[in-house]
Amino acid sequence: MNSKMISQIAAFVLYLGLMVVIGLRSARKNNSASDFFLGGRKMGPWVTALSAEASDSSAWLLMGLPGLCYLGGFKETFWTAIGLIVGTYLAWLIIAKPLRKCSITFNNSITIPEFLTNRFKDKSKVLSIVSVIFIVLFFTIYTASGFVACAKLFNSVFGLNYYIGLLIGMIIILSYTIMGGYLAVCTTDFLQGSLIFIAFVISTVIIMFSLGGPSEAVQKVSEFSQSALKGDFGEKMLASFTANQNFSVKSAISAFAWCLGYFGMPHIIIRFMGIRSNKEIKKARRVGITWMIISYIGTFAIGTLGTAYLASKGIILDGISGDAETVFSVTMVNLYPAFIGGIFLCGILAAAMSTADSQLLAASSAVGQDIFKNIIKKDADDKTVLLVSRITVLVIAAIAFLLSLDPNSSIFGLVSYAWAGFGGTFGPLILIALFWKGATNKGAIAGLICGGITVVLWHNLSGGIFDLYEILPAFIICLVVTIVVSLLDKKKDPEMLKLFDQYKAMED
Repeated sequence: MNSKMISQIAAFVLYLGLMVVIGLRSARKNNSASDFFLGGRKMGPWVTALSAEASDSSAWLLMGLPGLCYLGGFKETFWTAIGLIVGTYLAWLIIAKPLRKCSITFNNSITIPEFLTNRFKDKSKVLSIVSVIFIVLFFTIYTASGFVACAKLFNSVFGLNYYIGLLIGMIIILSYTIMGGYLAVCTTDFLQGSLIFIAFVISTVIIMFSLGGPSEAVQKVSEFSQSALKGDFGEKMLASFTANQNFSVKSAISAFAWCLGYFGMPHIIIRFMGIRSNKEIKKARRVGITWMIISYIGTFAIGTLGTAYLASKGIILDGISGDAETVFSVTMVNLYPAFIGGIFLCGILAAAMSTADSQLLAASSAVGQDIFKNIIKKDADDKTVLLVSRITVLVIAAIAFLLSLDPNSSIFGLVSYAWAGFGGTFGPLILIALFWKGATNKGAIAGLICGGITVVLWHNLSGGIFDLYEILPAFIICLVVTIVVSLLDKKKDPEMLKLFDQYKAMED
């Protein structure tokens, strides 16, 4: 083991140790289920904003999208980034404040399934059960992408066996999520979001000037692309670049449709419910959007400039096996002294961990609070609920671990599927719940089921219209079915209508 390796290991140990310490300290402040799942609604605007964006922008921000850029997928990356930025802004603007107010009015709901059940007064609990099933299903897939990112990072930096890296990443994420709950997740996400931001900004500037300045950098990237399309770097790179040249209007619509996901991401919109004041949402929105814009510029820059920079070092990444998704980590290793590079490489860990921990917490809260507490054992105390939730975290992590065992797994592909799952099922219901008084529990149940089925079926079909990203048809079907069934349902719950009027009259 040389001095470079020792310095990188020291940076990782320092960072990972800090995450565990935060988990231990946060564990002392969890006095109730509300504290563990929602932080007692006490989070400030900065922590809320960076936590929301960091938990949103998982490892695919530093690995998936840069890898796509590296392989010539500039247009898809651009339209995806635009869609995500627009979606983030609209979510903060349209649903953040109403969701906080509405969740308080309807029985002080602390999870998304609980909120939907209380909002639509679903006494059958079918809405809650179906919601939890979809949450566990899609979060397990989403969490797997974070584990894959950790494994690929440890492999590309330390040459560590993929499976050992997978195990290390899972253990660290589990340790502070199980101990610290929402407070630990938000605090670590704030630090991780800050690290990602700094890594992108500094690295983009350094790479650009190491290539000779802006104009020289653009020229060298263009030369790399032309060489790839000529097959100078091998058949795999040629195939990847050629495939990314076939970017149609349908492809642009699919990429932009990512914006719809933000209305239904449980681990993101739960942050809106946890902020301590409605008045601080505007500030949080500005902080979050600024972070998003600069980070996506960094994603595009690292992915594109990294091609020319690594080529100048004689490094060409494989476009088929998934090695292209390590463009950020390989660039950091070659760009900085060992310890500094190690700290910035922790940005990938930060991205993976900040999303995986949020997803594990959201999924565990759905099982512990919505199934165990609200259906199975209604008189369960908070201690028992927390125990069930922590066991759920372990079970979901174990399943996600099994899904991550393929070293060739695509981070971007896993995230894309899960993103569609949440956006196409919960997105329309959240919007309807906040803005339409006449929606009923039957409409919500029908819409949720139809949206979820559409995502799964559409994802597994191909050709023609089925090449369109599944989030769009699922979103539309869920929205239409919910409205139609609600209109046909003449039994409107009087208490639900009364509470809706109270929510609308609630002061900002």
